[in-house]
Amino acid sequence: METRPSGAQAPVQPTSAARPAFRLSPRALGLVQAGVLARLALAMAWREAWGRLGDLFVGSRRREARREARRVRQLERVAAALGRLKGAFAKAGQFAALRYDVLPPQVRTRLAELQDRVPPLPARQIRAVVERELGRPLEALFASFDPKPVGAASIAQVHRATLPDGREVAVKVQYPWLEASLGADLFLARLMVRLWTRRRGAGGPVDRGRLFDEFASGLREELDFAHEAQVAREIALNLADEPQIVVPAVHPELSTRRVLTLDYYRGIRVTDRAGLTRAGIDPAAVLEVLARAYARQVFVDGLFHADPHPGNLFVADEPDAASQPRVVFVDFGLSKRLDPALRAAMRRGVYALLQRDAAAFLAEMDAMGMVASGRRESVGSAVGAMFERIAGEGAPLALGPGQVLALKDEAKELLASTPGLQLPNDLLLWAKTLSYLIALGQDMAPEVDVVRLAVPYLLRFLATKD
Repeated sequence: METRPSGAQAPVQPTSAARPAFRLSPRALGLVQAGVLARLALAMAWREAWGRLGDLFVGSRRREARREARRVRQLERVAAALGRLKGAFAKAGQFAALRYDVLPPQVRTRLAELQDRVPPLPARQIRAVVERELGRPLEALFASFDPKPVGAASIAQVHRATLPDGREVAVKVQYPWLEASLGADLFLARLMVRLWTRRRGAGGPVDRGRLFDEFASGLREELDFAHEAQVAREIALNLADEPQIVVPAVHPELSTRRVLTLDYYRGIRVTDRAGLTRAGIDPAAVLEVLARAYARQVFVDGLFHADPHPGNLFVADEPDAASQPRVVFVDFGLSKRLDPALRAAMRRGVYALLQRDAAAFLAEMDAMGMVASGRRESVGSAVGAMFERIAGEGAPLALGPGQVLALKDEAKELLASTPGLQLPNDLLLWAKTLSYLIALGQDMAPEVDVVRLAVPYLLRFLATKD
């Protein structure tokens, strides 16, 4: 059972004197990051030159295989370097992995792996951050604090701890240099974007400035754990009438902008079929809970948990889990609130799709900033062709999960191959969240029609007045 703090104490606000002297450190000045990236570039150039020399002595078939192997190894090196640098660099890689309109598939695939490739910081550094932020020794704050993290991500790592009264909590601790180095990190990341994105993505112009501004804005928001705490509280309130959904409660007296303490739940990953089976939990029942929760967030609330990978979704390990499984959502750093104007344009776009009106659909794409200047005609031709291809699939609301995933793949191909077509990142995250849920459903319990479960929430979305 979840135990919520009284909330009588205000969040800790450490004094500026307690802040570390990172402002003039090599990391804050960008020297460390620039050195890592320069060494990476030189090593990649050397290996490529040496590989090309070797290509001269093999046949054409072998030569192409060698080139592909080199591309894979180079991408792995880039992903590893970004993971070691953490912060803006790991986040830039994850951001780029979404950009079907900018980067080729093999690059996106490697960058998407960054969420699982970030090495943790030593416990002594984490202790220093917690004590500086909360203003007291670790032993005065917690009865126990596990030095080994349960997870390490791009901007923080999470440790289990126990409060003096015995309650278990999870403590999310931001890497200590991130705030001070953000300016230098974003400067270098912008240079990387210029190097890695194609000047004419998919044969047309790519607004790299807009893309990077979206990335930088999202990163600044993620670095503010006070904002994450507020989002978690709001999503918990939105889903308060869903007894099978758990959003861990925030402990404000042990939280700041760089440390976030929440209730800890022992759980089983939603994708761990063997673990669910051992606990007597039906994956289909879990999937139904997930489908309702996400459909409500993305269609009705407009504020949604946008990072639904398996490490963020658990089934609470409780005595009655077999009969009444509760799904625990963790990590609200990547959450999105859709702008009302964007939601209105999306609503009109869905109407146009349901009515098979390609012209109206294109007009809403234009309103959402998806069509580059001077490219309306070429984008319109591609959209019209797609509408013709899907005309034989039947009514959109009657499509099954497999058909929806096939349409998603076609939309990806359209985005990657159409000159001048680009999506706002919030819309990409919205679509990614929905497609992940449908794909997860196919893996967990193919007999459950996730699309059918989402239809009532979609109809509420369509019925909303602008």
